[in-house]
Amino acid sequence: MKIDITKAASFVKAGAIEALEPQVKAAQKALEEGTCAGNDFLGWMHLPSSITPEFIAELNATAKVLQENCEAVVVAGIGGSYLGARMVIDALSNTFGWLKPSKTPRILFAGNNIGEDYLSELIDYLKGVKFGVINISKSGTTTETAITFRLLKKMCEDQRGKDEAKKVIVAITDAKKGAARTTADKEGYKSFIIPDNVGGRFSVLTPVGLLPIAVAGYDIAALVKGAQDMEKQCALDVPCAENPAAVYAATRNAIYQSGKKIEIMANYQPKLHNLGEWWKQLYGESEGKDGKGIFPASVDLTTDLHSMGQWIQDGERTIFETVISVEKPNTSLAVPSDAENLDGLNFLAGKRIDEVNKMAELGTQLAHVDGGVPNIKISIEKLDEYNIGQLIYFFEKGCGISGLILGVNPFNQPGVEAYKKNMFALLNKPGYEAESKAIQERLK
Repeated sequence: MKIDITKAASFVKAGAIEALEPQVKAAQKALEEGTCAGNDFLGWMHLPSSITPEFIAELNATAKVLQENCEAVVVAGIGGSYLGARMVIDALSNTFGWLKPSKTPRILFAGNNIGEDYLSELIDYLKGVKFGVINISKSGTTTETAITFRLLKKMCEDQRGKDEAKKVIVAITDAKKGAARTTADKEGYKSFIIPDNVGGRFSVLTPVGLLPIAVAGYDIAALVKGAQDMEKQCALDVPCAENPAAVYAATRNAIYQSGKKIEIMANYQPKLHNLGEWWKQLYGESEGKDGKGIFPASVDLTTDLHSMGQWIQDGERTIFETVISVEKPNTSLAVPSDAENLDGLNFLAGKRIDEVNKMAELGTQLAHVDGGVPNIKISIEKLDEYNIGQLIYFFEKGCGISGLILGVNPFNQPGVEAYKKNMFALLNKPGYEAESKAIQERLK
């Protein structure tokens, strides 16, 4: 993985990025020594290097049970409990693989919304389909996931019987407490632990992400190896200029301090759409607090050049871009020649589709830079487990450093609770009587 900030550095004062080096080093030291705000959630820091071959083997063995007994597996979780797995699986999957028979179960995601139509259609699809469930919840009481698991548990038991169902329902939850732990122990489900010191948005390299990825048939050992190598590249003793996470954190903060408030992640590979979704949660939930924070947005290019492209090129100059570039596609396809050439594209005949895409990427970058949009470019060799593993740890470490430079606690999310309190009060949940009364007064 490589990071290029040359088309971003010219937009800030000379030396502005380098001037942040003391803050970068202080942030890294605080993370390493556990002296920063949120220091009880630093388990992700050395998580890759702590994963053993034996643990990977246990995950793969559980994945095999699900693969051998299920046509579909539903991952029930919300936020960090599903976005990381979905990002990796989508990045590695055949886009149209669901149209043909597969050796592995179809991976479905639920428990991430409260859409009645969504859940009804999921239940309808699962009728007659041998399915299993991976229920991911530390507490077991998160509304979206708990409703979904209640529905799926009953359906799986009705369809397969309780004894068979407990073989294909896996719980990923707290080690000792919570409704999901109680249910798992009572029903005899295979279970894995969500570490207490790893927050949801940093949890993709725990069983939360690794088990669904393994069930989908991907090499979690290679994914972890990529993260392990990036952990070394981003270590405290690596000079800032050679540490990609430090370079990224310093650059985006220098740009933010210059007045750019929105960071747009742009990719040129459709399979990376959910990388943007995972990244938005990671950075939005980590940095958006205390009236501060870069707003994370994402676009899929070239598709969104025909919608958001105008705004990015000529809109308010409060944005910068981080472009994810994949150097080598996994396949080869060339533009054919056409005798009539009615579309005027014979000048492209014989060129690989990826060459056209790369020129669109470069042309867009040059146009946006000319239009006043700083560009950071992050390049990976190809879409595979190893390279995605590198990206995961790179962004996680960059997030920790960046949040501390910004002056916030990157590991809490106090604002997330506000909507929940109102929702529970409106639904008359026991214990929320005072809040319910106050809301009813507001709504008069």
